[in-house]
Amino acid sequence: MRTPTGIDCPYFYGDYFRGRSVEECRLLKAANQTWTADLCKTCPVPAVARANACENLQLRAKVARPFHAAFMRRVQISAYCHKSRRDVPEPHIGCGECHPLPPPFEVKK
Repeated sequence: MRTPTGIDCPYFYGDYFRGRSVEECRLLKAANQTWTADLCKTCPVPAVARANACENLQLRAKVARPFHAAFMRRVQISAYCHKSRRDVPEPHIGCGECHPLPPPFEVKK
């Protein structure tokens, strides 16, 4: 669903049927974090969802205040792969075992 900032996110939910105005981030709701619409502006989850469509990747999110921006709240994510059973250091790429990269192309003479 499209977030208030105009980006598609699989975890955002908005109910606008018959005058309702219910909006929530289900990823943050599962982590018992409070969501506000300004968090969608800098959230890394839509970019990860566009880059990696692995069904074994589970994202975890938390709202934190980075040291360099003490007054702004940001969403920080971590990822876990159920297939390889380990933490994923770069969620945009994945663990490397679920979807291995193809071998390099070779030019035959």
